[in-house]
Amino acid sequence: MPDGDSIEVEGKIVSVLPGTMFRVELANGHQVLAHISGKLRKHFIKIAAGDTVKMEMSPYDLEKARITYRMRTPPPGGFRRRGGGGRRR
Repeated sequence: MPDGDSIEVEGKIVSVLPGTMFRVELANGHQVLAHISGKLRKHFIKIAAGDTVKMEMSPYDLEKARITYRMRTPPPGGFRRRGGGGRRR
C-alpha cells in the first residue's frame, strides 16, 4: 500500500487481546481491531486499556488498523518540577 493511501485516526483502547492485538474505539463509536507497528514493538512501548492512540487504517479494510503512536497522558497531580537551576557549592 502506498504511503499516501492510509487514513490516520485517533482512538481509545477498549480491550487488550492476545498476540499484541487491541480492540480500539474511534470517536464516532466504531470499534476496530488493531495491532502494534514495528517501531512500537522495537522500542517496547507498552499500551494498556484506556490509552489514547493514533492509528493508520487502509481505505480498503475499515475493520483493521495499525497503532503508530501512543499519546502521552500526564501523571496524576501534573508534572513534577525539579528544583535546581541554582549554583552548587
